[in-house]
Amino acid sequence: MALTLQSHSAPPQTRRWTATYLAALPPRTAPYTDPGQVGLQLLVRAKKGGQLTRTWLLRFKWRDVEPRIVLGHFPETPLDAARGEARRLRELSSQGIDPRRARPQRSPAPRRPSTLAVASNPNARHSVEFLVSEFTERHLRTRRKRPEYAEAILAKDILPTWSGRDARTIEPTEVLELLDGIVARGSKVMANRTAALLGQLFKFAIHRRIVTTTPVQLLYRPGGPERSRERILSDEELQVFLEDPIGASRFERLAHVMTVLLLTGQRRGELALARWSEIDLEARTWRIPDENAKGGRGHVVPLSDWAVRSLRALKNLSARSKWVLPTPDGERHIDPKQLTRSLAKCRSRMKKRGIAAFTLHDLRRTCRTGLARLKVEPHVAERVLNHVQESVAGTYDRYAYLDEKRAALEQWATHLERLRSAT
Repeated sequence: MALTLQSHSAPPQTRRWTATYLAALPPRTAPYTDPGQVGLQLLVRAKKGGQLTRTWLLRFKWRDVEPRIVLGHFPETPLDAARGEARRLRELSSQGIDPRRARPQRSPAPRRPSTLAVASNPNARHSVEFLVSEFTERHLRTRRKRPEYAEAILAKDILPTWSGRDARTIEPTEVLELLDGIVARGSKVMANRTAALLGQLFKFAIHRRIVTTTPVQLLYRPGGPERSRERILSDEELQVFLEDPIGASRFERLAHVMTVLLLTGQRRGELALARWSEIDLEARTWRIPDENAKGGRGHVVPLSDWAVRSLRALKNLSARSKWVLPTPDGERHIDPKQLTRSLAKCRSRMKKRGIAAFTLHDLRRTCRTGLARLKVEPHVAERVLNHVQESVAGTYDRYAYLDEKRAALEQWATHLERLRSAT
């Protein structure tokens, strides 16, 4: 008996779409049009192997063309959600916002809109790329001495996530999702830094009339509260390190760097950016210029004999470079983060010697704590570290305290010498 093959003709269109009805729609070339939401369509296609895909599309009119954008796939995106998104995007279109720039892009390609593009297309100035570019040029690079850190955050997390988006369409929930993702990869402190930077970014956007409101509406730090570091090296740890700095650190230059930072209490970045023209080994002084100092206020650091010896060793290692810590070609100073990476490579070596993990900034804290233990007056110890003084005192007290700082650091060097000599 012959078999009769039944054709898979589409069920007749109804005025009411349901999940069951949509699941039964067969594939065809033209998309099905939702009778309940203007512009919403469902495209049903057959893939190899007979599997069907059901893709939500939104058709809309924009500047005399009628493009389509993908809203999702059925049933992962249910009918109600697709209709809601269609209504939201059509409302944006009525406000003069291109719906194609109101949704995440599949393959983001961060780039700054050209001046011509911004001039010819009013919506280009609302793009995330344009906002980030303006924020970088007009805010970060004019108000921060070292904008590289903030620029790296923008390039790593913000631009790749929202590339191609209209900044006016970023929702508070998207900000939370971005920050939650940073926390999920184990970078809680970075999540807090990114949250703060996003707040500045959208305040700038409001100021520049790129957006009218900010999506950064955080009540808590996304990474949680940050505990201030309390790590200082004990006298026992200092003794082990100072007995053989090169053996403990493996790298000769790093050993001298740590010794100088411990003896002076200065920051790693200040030493990494230092030039030999700023260090007078005969007068035993190190002048940190305003552009290298945190807060933009430089000062003079007196040097003990021990610090001078370590700096002379660094001068020999730097050959004829003008930088205290030059790159291999001698043309530039090293990145301060390179010192941190070098220290990280020494942790297991130091652990075997009884020195627990620490950072270069912990040497600065160790120096300040040591000065307090040696009964150095707090206002002198704070000036050794070049900490900002209280507003009234900082405004009227312009005395450099060079002699007092020298006496304090000599006292600290003597204490460390005694530790090294102890048996």
